[in-house]
Amino acid sequence: MATDYDSPRKTDEELGEDSLQELQARRVDKGTSTIDVDPDEVAEGLELPGADLSGEELAVRVLPRQADEFTCSRCFLVHHRSQLAEERGGQLVCKECAS
Repeated sequence: MATDYDSPRKTDEELGEDSLQELQARRVDKGTSTIDVDPDEVAEGLELPGADLSGEELAVRVLPRQADEFTCSRCFLVHHRSQLAEERGGQLVCKECAS
């Protein structure tokens, strides 16, 4: 943001008043933004570790690795070829693991 050095400057007292007004405005904004959340509704969406998920079906369609993708030999994630950092003895390594 450009600074206009020719504009009149505020005194410390004016700066204090502005700050007080800003704080009061923030307090009013904060009070109106509170949301009532039912903890029971939040807990319904959480799955506990070790929960039995054998009856669940996968809702995402999984695609096989494409021709322009590779699997990193360190993190075992599938990346696009543009993320390939190095190849050591047939082992492909992504940029994140190479750094």
